[in-house]
Amino acid sequence: MEHPTVPAAGARLSVADLVARSGASAQLLRDCESLGLLDGTARTDGDGCLYDERAVPTLRFVRRAHALGFETPEVVELHALWRDGHRASFDVKRVALERADDLAQRIEELAHMQRLLERLAHCCEGDERPECPILDELAGLEGFAGCEARRG
Repeated sequence: MEHPTVPAAGARLSVADLVARSGASAQLLRDCESLGLLDGTARTDGDGCLYDERAVPTLRFVRRAHALGFETPEVVELHALWRDGHRASFDVKRVALERADDLAQRIEELAHMQRLLERLAHCCEGDERPECPILDELAGLEGFAGCEARRG
């Protein structure tokens, strides 16, 4: 059973029209085709590939899922759930919460990197001398050496 918001096959759209109506890029369109998310929506004629308007909500769905940080396998899973009128919403919730947990972990990692960079920048004199704890840290040469002594 298809999702009720997905229209029946109808008007044919060029790639440019489909991209404009969906807000997706041509690359996303190609990616969706390679993943099999646009099955049955493309037809080739003498002027190239035409898509029926059922591709528009699919591309919007995929674009929005990527904007929320879902990875490609998750997008494929969510798309299958979206198309399945007999799905259980807890399956969708599970995917969303797993992504939220992954994002929370990435945010913590980014915050740690930010603090480290700020600390390194604080230790760097930022003058005309070549000594630089930032470069020393990147080279594994203990970029904080001597910095703590200057603070104390």
